Amino acid sequence: MKFSLIYEAQTAHATRAGDRQIFDEIVEQAVVADEMGFDVFWCVDHTSLTYYAHMSAPETVLPYVAGRTRNIGIGHGVVCLPVPMNHPVKVAERVATLDLLSHGRVHFGVGKGGTQQEAGTFGYNVDEVTEMVDEMMYLIPKIMTEKEIEYNGKYVQIPKREIRPKPYQDPHPLMYLATTNTESLIKAGKRGIGALVLGFGGPEEVAKKNKIYRDAWASRDPAEQVGQRPNQHLAALCPTLVLDDGLLARKIGIRGQRFFLESLAYWYTGGPKPDWDTWALEGGTNDGTTEGGVIKTSFANEAVTVDFSDPSQALLNPNHAYGTVDDCIKYVEKLQEAGADEILFLCQMGTVPQWAQLETIRNIGKHVIPYFRTRRRS
Repeated sequence: MKFSLIYEAQTAHATRAGDRQIFDEIVEQAVVADEMGFDVFWCVDHTSLTYYAHMSAPETVLPYVAGRTRNIGIGHGVVCLPVPMNHPVKVAERVATLDLLSHGRVHFGVGKGGTQQEAGTFGYNVDEVTEMVDEMMYLIPKIMTEKEIEYNGKYVQIPKREIRPKPYQDPHPLMYLATTNTESLIKAGKRGIGALVLGFGGPEEVAKKNKIYRDAWASRDPAEQVGQRPNQHLAALCPTLVLDDGLLARKIGIRGQRFFLESLAYWYTGGPKPDWDTWALEGGTNDGTTEGGVIKTSFANEAVTVDFSDPSQALLNPNHAYGTVDDCIKYVEKLQEAGADEILFLCQMGTVPQWAQLETIRNIGKHVIPYFRTRRRS
């Protein structure tokens, strides 16, 4: 089992100072995670989603982190492949170069992006990109592995060219697909690449998705393989806050989750902007009970509901790893039993303070990761 971190670069402060702070904090966390034995540092790829995701240039963040670390994997989770946003030649060149500079640490996830807000920025419609992305995910590994490429597709035409450099990993980095629904899970399995399950449904939902993915993998046709490196691997999202004070972890985690869901709902379903200043209790550890209401969104085709008027749900969220080390271990065990090969810990939610994120990373590194690796050896 792998243990990783994933970053949206969420911030409750959409200012120059806020952006400086959030990226400084992310780099500090990456360095600590590398020291603590985490497997992969993943970054998303979003544009123009203020508050929810300021990670709009992962191709810049990942090389910087690679230069500040020694062992941790460097993960595009994912590169959005619509051609107006990321041309396949440039994606192939960037991924190969980063793989060379990091000495083979790159993991290469692909996807299509999630909102018309982003698609419209680059002049295309989000409902029209599936076929485009399908074409690009087959083309990019060919560019990275073939001496010369000549291509005449529906969306891209490339005259005969030698594209350099080639990646450090032979033939190319492991590939993954962002899987936000049944169709994409089947696609990942049928095409022989890893599945990044980025939904919030908890172990039961992960188990359902795992079966869909594994069944598709078992029945795949080798002729449908994307790239030249089959990768049967399911990575599951795990919102996390692990502190010595478990109740405090739940309070801070729920507040961060509320920010995550409200900022998400703002862009995905047209909800109001998150008004986090009204949530604060003394010490900034709001448990969600002072401001009533139910937040709903359909991110990743999952119905996600958090009722902040219900104190039991606010403080004892059953679906995420908020609490002590023991709480985290128990939840990760459930994800492992559900079929996860990798845990994508998410603690960088907009209102979660840096000290709590660093304590979480250290607690996972000191206690959670050794627990599972010791058990595996025995």
